[in-house]
Amino acid sequence: MALVTCKETSSSSFTHQSKKFDVFLSFRGEDTRLGFVSHLYNALCQRGINTFIDNNLQRGEEISAGLHKVIESSRISIIVFSENYASSKWCLDELAKIVECKKKDQLVLPVFYNIDPSEVRNQKGKVGEALSKHEEKLKDYKVQSWRKALFEVANISGWHYQRSCNEFEFIQRIVEEISNLKLNRMPLFVARYPVGINYRVKTILSNIESNDGHIIGIYGPGGIGKTTIAKAIFNRICDHFDGFCYLENLRERSETDAGVIELQETLLLEILRDRNLKVGSKSRGVNMIKKRLSFMRILLILDDVDKWIQIENLLGRCDWFASGSKIIITTRDKHLIATLGNGCSTYLIKELDQDEALELFSMHAFQSNKPKDDYLELAERVIQHAKGLPLALVIIGADLYGRTKPEWRSAVEKYERILNEEIKKILEISYEGLDKTEKDIFLDIACFFEGFLKEYVIDILDACNLYPIYGIRRLIDKCLITVGQYDKLLMHDLLQQMGRDIVQRESPDLPGERSRLWCYEDVHKVLTQNT
Repeated sequence: MALVTCKETSSSSFTHQSKKFDVFLSFRGEDTRLGFVSHLYNALCQRGINTFIDNNLQRGEEISAGLHKVIESSRISIIVFSENYASSKWCLDELAKIVECKKKDQLVLPVFYNIDPSEVRNQKGKVGEALSKHEEKLKDYKVQSWRKALFEVANISGWHYQRSCNEFEFIQRIVEEISNLKLNRMPLFVARYPVGINYRVKTILSNIESNDGHIIGIYGPGGIGKTTIAKAIFNRICDHFDGFCYLENLRERSETDAGVIELQETLLLEILRDRNLKVGSKSRGVNMIKKRLSFMRILLILDDVDKWIQIENLLGRCDWFASGSKIIITTRDKHLIATLGNGCSTYLIKELDQDEALELFSMHAFQSNKPKDDYLELAERVIQHAKGLPLALVIIGADLYGRTKPEWRSAVEKYERILNEEIKKILEISYEGLDKTEKDIFLDIACFFEGFLKEYVIDILDACNLYPIYGIRRLIDKCLITVGQYDKLLMHDLLQQMGRDIVQRESPDLPGERSRLWCYEDVHKVLTQNT
């Protein structure tokens, strides 16, 4: 067999070392070798894409073991379906092998050359005739495996070449999209210093691999690192799917109909690579997503979701996609994930431990994995203040970098008394998502009841007509409080600081005008000075 490949160029740095070829071309020689496929092959090579083409014109009856290995060692297979493709047992064996490799994460892309995709999908016309002839000579299971492979690949979004097309422009579009799709895909930026991320990513991935469920919910309080971990997971596994898309900031971007439509179009564009696709309306967008993506094995990450409707506008009931698809949702609301049903796995992102927190803070404050010896006591005060919240460690560390020791001491004292504005802005998002009674319960716990028995707090708040059984459950689901040992209500120190700051802002100078008083000095001032 004559093997022809184009030499690897700098683009090979984007490929996995275990893969010898970027692209494998499968085609019917008598239909396309001397024209379309030859031009496509040359265009791919000119772009530096290491492409395999079999130039042995005298093929035997059986696909060789050598060609099996070539298919296995390719990252992408492009299948050029033409009128006589299905008449070749060799081509159909190639196709079956490619589908087998697709299950092992090879990307498969069809080109329909002067043949309608529905003819391949439904096995009508010349495709159907060719398969019927094969059935007369071969065992039924063999032909059935070919039929299954044809159906599966024909349902993948690809390219349709018709006689009216400009061949040069058509090929350039394929090459451009292949180049952007996998070989030169830029990974998402995760973190400047990814401390503690790898362990959490590995834990989630090990559970994903052992779980058949296709929905994964990652939840936790603001600033805990949900988005960072989701991006790291996306970078790690996106190449294992037919298509992938990362949609960020759904909470903000879904506030208007125009924002929802933009999200729908982004999802379709990222996966189908059709830049001319327009949605028009939310309902039409939902139907298009269902119709165009339902046969594909996709990876989709929905970041920062806070309402069910945001998911429904993109995924309906989340059961449209092919087996093996994964939908990862990040949220601050555990209950939102629970509404997705039993097929959803949930993962709580916990705070960094003491060692991780010190390392992350040190990387930002000192650009070293540990603090300077004479700053250790101040660094440990910051770690105690941040309580393992990555957001706080990063912001405070960056703020203190390069400052003198007196400046450090003054800043740390300020942080311990006044919540940093950047941290406050992130934490308050969860608070603003509560209704009035839930906000009252949160502020009451922040000001008075942190560390108190849950039943005791419920009895008091029930007398205030705040419906505390439901309200406390909502705060737990929103990751604003937890229930600790002996059924005590617990709140992260920074969330408590935020809650008290909200109350203080009601009247900064006159404590008597505030809704709650918990500081002895303020209480004394109000009672003695009537302020």
